[in-house]
Amino acid sequence: MKMKFNLSPLLLSFAITATLIPLDAHAQEQQEQQQRFDQDVRPILSNHCWSCHGPDEVARQAGLRLDRQDSAMAAGESGRFAIVPGKPAESELIARIHAHDPALQMPPASAKKPITDAQKLVLQRWIEEGAEFTSHWAYQAPVRAAVPTVQNASWPKNTIDAFVLQHLEKEKLLPSEEAAPHVWLRRVTFDLTGLPPSLMDLSDFEDCLETTEKEGVYAEVVERLLKSSRYGERMAMQWLDAARYADTNGYNNDETRTMWPWRDWVIKAYTDGMPYDQFLTEQLAGDLLPEASVSQKVATGFNRNHVLTTEGGIFEEEYHVEYVADRVHTTATVFLAMSLQCARCHDHKYDPLTQKEYYQFAAFFNNVPDKVVSYNKARMAEPLLQLPTPTQQVAWNRIEGRLAAVEAELAKLAGEPGADPTSLQAEKTSLTEQRTTLQSEIPATMVMVEPAEPRAIFVLKRGQYDQRGEQVTAAFPNALVSLESAVSATGPEPLNRLQLARWLTDPAHPLTARVAVNRQWEMLFGIGLVETAEDFGIQGALPSHPELLDWLATELVRQGWDQRAILQQIVLSATYRQSSNVNAEQLHRDPRNLLLGRGPRYRLPAETVRDNALFVSGLLQEKLGGPSVKPYQPAGLWEDVSVERRDKYVADTDDGLYRRSMYTFWKRTCPPPSMATFDAPDRETCTVRRARTNTPLQALILLNDPTYVEAARKVAERVLLASDSDEARIGLAFRIVLSRLPSDSEQEILQEILDDARIHFTSHSTASAEFLSIGNAPTDTTLNPLDLAAWSAVMSVVMNLDECISKL
Repeated sequence: MKMKFNLSPLLLSFAITATLIPLDAHAQEQQEQQQRFDQDVRPILSNHCWSCHGPDEVARQAGLRLDRQDSAMAAGESGRFAIVPGKPAESELIARIHAHDPALQMPPASAKKPITDAQKLVLQRWIEEGAEFTSHWAYQAPVRAAVPTVQNASWPKNTIDAFVLQHLEKEKLLPSEEAAPHVWLRRVTFDLTGLPPSLMDLSDFEDCLETTEKEGVYAEVVERLLKSSRYGERMAMQWLDAARYADTNGYNNDETRTMWPWRDWVIKAYTDGMPYDQFLTEQLAGDLLPEASVSQKVATGFNRNHVLTTEGGIFEEEYHVEYVADRVHTTATVFLAMSLQCARCHDHKYDPLTQKEYYQFAAFFNNVPDKVVSYNKARMAEPLLQLPTPTQQVAWNRIEGRLAAVEAELAKLAGEPGADPTSLQAEKTSLTEQRTTLQSEIPATMVMVEPAEPRAIFVLKRGQYDQRGEQVTAAFPNALVSLESAVSATGPEPLNRLQLARWLTDPAHPLTARVAVNRQWEMLFGIGLVETAEDFGIQGALPSHPELLDWLATELVRQGWDQRAILQQIVLSATYRQSSNVNAEQLHRDPRNLLLGRGPRYRLPAETVRDNALFVSGLLQEKLGGPSVKPYQPAGLWEDVSVERRDKYVADTDDGLYRRSMYTFWKRTCPPPSMATFDAPDRETCTVRRARTNTPLQALILLNDPTYVEAARKVAERVLLASDSDEARIGLAFRIVLSRLPSDSEQEILQEILDDARIHFTSHSTASAEFLSIGNAPTDTTLNPLDLAAWSAVMSVVMNLDECISKL
C-alpha cells in the first residue's frame, strides 16, 4: 500500500538539526543502551501513534500502519519511507515527530498526546540500531529460562529467589531481612485460608520452632494450610469476582436466582486440589465431556453467572447478544487476560484482534437458548439442572416408583369389567401433587447445554444486534494460532467449547498458564508480575520479572497444573518471607515494591476484614457451602433499589449472621454495603483486579457496624475470662488479634484507654447496657457489665489498628 505523505524538506531539516537536541541524564542513559522494541519502542508507538496508524483498518489514516514491520517500512507515494532501518535522517516518522508546523506534526496537537524529547530519542536510537520489530511478549510461548547466577548465593531458598535477586543486584539494591516467624505465620495463614492463625496455631508453631529445624516447620505449616477446606474457601473467594457470581439477576428487577451450587463446586474443586486445566475445562465445557457427571454440568454455571433480564417488551435477540458478549468478555479476561471485548464494534485499536475474530470467538458461546424469563413466572433462564438433596432424591424415587405401580394397576383394571379404579385414581392424584410440590422445592441452577445444531452467528456492524454482516463460525484468534509455538486449531467442525478448553490448556499456549500464575502472585504480593492482571495485551503493563513469570508458567504445567504446588513454592521463598518494613532508600528507589525488595504489605480484602473479626471473637460459624446467608445490614437499602420497594432485607437470626463473608447474599443492585465500602465489586461483570482504597467510611464501619462492635465484645469476654490481670489481658488480646505481644508503649496506651473507659461507663449508668446490647450474640452475664463495656471499647481500639486489617 502506498502512503500519502511527502516530507523531504522536513527530512533535510531534521538531518541538520537532530544532533542539536539536548540530552538530559535519562536520555543519555537511554542512548547508551540498546533499544528494546517490546519494552522501549512499542509502548511509545502504541500510546501515541496506533490510534490512527494501527490495527483498526477503519480508523487508519494515510494508509500507514506502524504496528507491523512490512507496512511501517513500505514506500509511500513519494517513494520515501516512514522507517528506514539504520537511517533516522531518511525516516519520515522521525521528521514528523520533530515537525513544528501544526499541519505536519505527529501526533497532531488535537490528539493531546505529545511525544517527549526522551521518547523521540528512543525512536531515533531504535531506527539507528536497525528498527527491529518483535512479536508482543504475551503472544510467544513461555520459555523456561536457566536459573540465574547471583552474587549473594546464600540468600535464595528456591528458584524464585534467584530471579528476584538477579533484578535487585542489577539495581544495586539489597533484599530486606526475613520477617519474624509470627509475622510470616500470620501472613501465610491469611493468604492461604483467608483467616488468621488461632492461638493454638501460634503456640504450636512457636513450640515446634524450639525443637525442630525451621525450614521443616515452615513447610509443615504450608502443607497443613493447603489441605484445609479453609484454603478452598479462600481461593474460591477471588474466583467469585472473576466469574461475576451473584445471588440475583441484576438489571432493573434483580430477582433472586440459585447459583450457589456452582459456588460450592468451586470451593470443592479448590479443596480437593483439582488441577487447573481440569478446573478450566469443566467450567467451560463440563457438559460436553464424555458421560458428563452432574458435578461437571454444574461447573458450567461459570458461563451462566451473567446478568439476566426479566423485563417485558424487550427484543430477545438484543439481550441474547449481550449475554454472549458477557461470556466472551469473561472468558477472554479470566483465562487469556485479553481485552477481546474491545473488538466487538470494530477491529481492536491496539492488539492484533479483528472484529471478525471477536464474533468467531463469540460463536463458542452462542448456542445457549437464553430465553427471556417473565418476571411473574420464573427467576432463571433455561437450561436448568435440578439438584435434589439426598433426602429429596429418596422421596422422588419413592413417588416415581409408586406412580409407575399405580399406573400399571390402572392399566390392568381398565381391561377388567366392573373394576373400581376410584381409590387408585385418588392415589395417583395425590402422588402427582406430591411430586409437583417436591419438584418446586428442589433447587435448580443454570448450566450450559449444546444444541444438536449450532446457532448461526454473524459479524454485527458496530456491535448492533440487528445489523448483521458476514456469517462466521467458531475459531481461535489468529494472533495466537499463527505463532509457531502456539496451538493449531484442531477438532470437529464447527469447533465447540470443549475444543476451546483443550486449546486453552495445551502446554504450548502462550497465555493460559502465565495468566493463572500471575493471578496467584497478585493474590500473595498485592501486585502481579504483570500489574494489569486483566490485560496482557499491548496496552497492558510489561512483566516486572519476565523470566520469573515464564518459569512459574512452565512450572505450573510441569507440575500437572497443580496450583497448590506453585503457591507452596512462593510462600516458602525468601522473597515472600521478607519483612515488609521499608527504609528510605527503598521508598525512594522502589516505592511500589515492583522489584520485590521487601515483603508484601496491604489492606486485607473486604471479606477477610470481616472474617478476621468473626474468627478472633469466636463468633465465626464454619460450615461449607449451602444457600447464601444474610448478616447485619442497615435497614431500607433493598427497598430503595427494588421495583415497587417489594424486596426487603431480613437479616438471619441464627448461624447465618456469622458465616464466612463469601457466603453473604450478593444482590447486584445493592451489594453488601460494608464489603462494598472495602472495595468489593458489584459483580455486574467480571473483576480480576480489585481496587484498593482507604476512606473515612471504612473507619466508621469498623467502629460502628454491629459485626465489629459485637466482635469486640466477644474478644473482651475471652480476655476477661482468661485472666484477672489487666496487663495479661492486654497481652492476650494482642496474641489473639495480632499474633504477637504488645510493646511497652502499646501496653501503656491501652491501659490509659481502659482506665478512661471505666470512668466513662461508671459515670454514665445506661451507656454500658446500650453498648453491650449491640448484636445478637448473648452477653456473658457472669461478667461485670461496666468492666465488660470498658474492655469492649479497648478491644475495639485493638481491632481498629491498621495492623489488624492489614497483611504485613
